Amino acid sequence: MRLHHILKSAVQQFGSAHYQVDLPAVELQETKKNFQGDITIVVFALVRYIKKKPADLAEELGHFLSSRCDEVVSYNVVQGFLNLVISDRYYIKSFTDIVSNSSFAVQEVDASSPLILVEYSSPNTNKPLHLGHVRNNLLGASVSKILKAAGYRVHRTQIINDKGIHICKSMLAWKQFGNGETPESSGLKGDAFVGKYYVAFDKAYKAEIAELVQNGMTEKEAKKQAPLLLKAQEMLRAWENNDSEVRELWLTMNQWVYDGFATTYNNLGVSFDSYYYESETYILGKEVVQRGIQNKVFYTKEDGSVWIDLTDEGLDEKIVLRSDGTSVYITQDLGTALSRLAHHSDVSGMVYTVGNEQDYHFKVLFLILKKLGYQWANNLYHLSYGMVDLPSGKMKSREGTVVDADALMQEMRITAKQISDELGKLEGFSDAEKDKLYHQVGLAALKYYILKVDPKKRILFDPKESVDFNGNTGPFLQYAFVRIQSILRKALPEDFIAVMSVSKINEKEKDLIKAIEHFPVTIQLAAQQYSPALIANYLYDLVKMFNSFYQQHIILNESDRHVRSFRVQLCQRVGETIRLSLDLLGIDAPKRM
Repeated sequence: MRLHHILKSAVQQFGSAHYQVDLPAVELQETKKNFQGDITIVVFALVRYIKKKPADLAEELGHFLSSRCDEVVSYNVVQGFLNLVISDRYYIKSFTDIVSNSSFAVQEVDASSPLILVEYSSPNTNKPLHLGHVRNNLLGASVSKILKAAGYRVHRTQIINDKGIHICKSMLAWKQFGNGETPESSGLKGDAFVGKYYVAFDKAYKAEIAELVQNGMTEKEAKKQAPLLLKAQEMLRAWENNDSEVRELWLTMNQWVYDGFATTYNNLGVSFDSYYYESETYILGKEVVQRGIQNKVFYTKEDGSVWIDLTDEGLDEKIVLRSDGTSVYITQDLGTALSRLAHHSDVSGMVYTVGNEQDYHFKVLFLILKKLGYQWANNLYHLSYGMVDLPSGKMKSREGTVVDADALMQEMRITAKQISDELGKLEGFSDAEKDKLYHQVGLAALKYYILKVDPKKRILFDPKESVDFNGNTGPFLQYAFVRIQSILRKALPEDFIAVMSVSKINEKEKDLIKAIEHFPVTIQLAAQQYSPALIANYLYDLVKMFNSFYQQHIILNESDRHVRSFRVQLCQRVGETIRLSLDLLGIDAPKRM
């Protein structure tokens, strides 16, 4: 911010003019609420350069700044902290500059901007998206928006896990139990339909295990010898050998799932620029491994399996190719990374949005890519996040106890409808307008509840709590935006005269201007930390500030037309900041509620 630059420069002038020393950039903080001032300088760090007591140095520096900087009107010293009171004139001028700059907070992006690939979602094609996928998608989509606002070109992508034994389990179950049933004939979305057969496989598989155990086999052996599992393994081998019948069934069932996913993504409000498939990238991964063997990055054991030794880096030995030549997850990920590089040769970095149970996997992947000589591997980032729990406990896909994304979104819509109807806020809305609003409010509740939490933390998700219009929730933030739109609709054309017409502002107005000033910094920090929670928490604080201002000060009925104009435009800019913040979180900002 301009004020910080002015103050830091003035402090360095103080050091060179009075003590002939080069002072470092000082630490500036917002003054705590119970002290007078706007900006606080922490003087303790300067004592090592200027040998004086902190309080004495703060007094001397305060006098220098108040006499040299027009922005500083007074100061006070609390031990080693110098609290500066900034002039109203500065904040009014700053706000005028913000109003005149239509792209105040968002950086322009062009072909020369650095490119970052953001991977998210990356589901298996044997079940619908569930609550865990929802957090993944919301994080990835929001981080993509934040990075773009911070000045990066962003390419949103995913890797679809469309091969493996788990896919064959659904296929086999449909083949044995399906009787030709389809998503259309069953009335189910394609992904839910295929997921039903994944659950059916597990149920039948467990029954076979129980029968084998009853006939004298150990449970461990029964799990390996159950006929259904053996058939699934046989189907996987047939797939790998390009058996035409198996491949045709695989293509058909995967397409059912893709059609279902597309509906879920659309309802959730997320999208992608490209798709990669493990059934294709694992082949390139094998080629990478062969080159790594030639370059002595990998080594081959007596059984023919290929490994890498990472013990010198504090990790362990990692297999990258099985003895029978089949790939493992790391092989596929190597192939995917190289495939993306081939398509985006100017990429500056990649962000992998994957749950924290894969932390070790990504340490290994990034290290292997570095050892293979890829410099861009230094710019890879694992956006690790905690799991999402429900009050009812942990979800299990095989047992069909997951909360799928479609059911969750429907529940959020119903909850939003119930609460809106109880509050009686929708008089004059058509049925179509109500339905749209229920969807917007329900999704806002879901998205904000998940994104306001630091990605690394685990979440206990409570749908009803998330839709509260009075707490730290998405609907609460939406309602503040709606309130501002109501003010702007009632404002007169003359309320939009130049804001420089006012000469004084109160503390509530100053707080709002300071918060708006800080928005670009918040976006940059959120981009650096890949954390939508920074945007969410900033937004909640801004809305609380606005509500306090709204409750304590007259706006449209203010008798002084200059003050009224300033307050209307302040509301307008706060509203725009709320809208932009909501958009970065993937949340709609309805104008009426």
